[in-house]
Amino acid sequence: MSATADHAEERTNPAARLGFEPGQVVQEIGYDDDVDHDLREGIESVIGQELVDEDYDDVADVVLLWFRDEDGDLTDALVDAIGCLDEGGVIWLLTPKTGRDGYIEPSDIQDAAQTAGLSQTKSISVAKDWSGTKMASPKR
Repeated sequence: MSATADHAEERTNPAARLGFEPGQVVQEIGYDDDVDHDLREGIESVIGQELVDEDYDDVADVVLLWFRDEDGDLTDALVDAIGCLDEGGVIWLLTPKTGRDGYIEPSDIQDAAQTAGLSQTKSISVAKDWSGTKMASPKR
């Protein structure tokens, strides 16, 4: 595929910008009616398989964590997500954008990530109502 085609796919499929790769196991946590279905379908298109749910009992390459302010303690959710990851895996924390129900302050995300032992590596807009923060898991 040419570089031009790669850039075209990034514009039409936001999942392509998130670094997903064919064959990855992506575990989705925090699914609810408000998630962005286009983003989910885009990720499945890139990885070539369906997302696995919270009941998946093996390790994943990526955890896709949908999290809203009312969902409880973010630090606890991140620690739980770390336990689902294969070595070298990443967490994509998806939170509502500013002004949306469930919005979480960036400073709260940073504090929770640090407490959980994660390092934030990237923050981007991933969908109309959702922001994404990529977090690297600690070395084991």
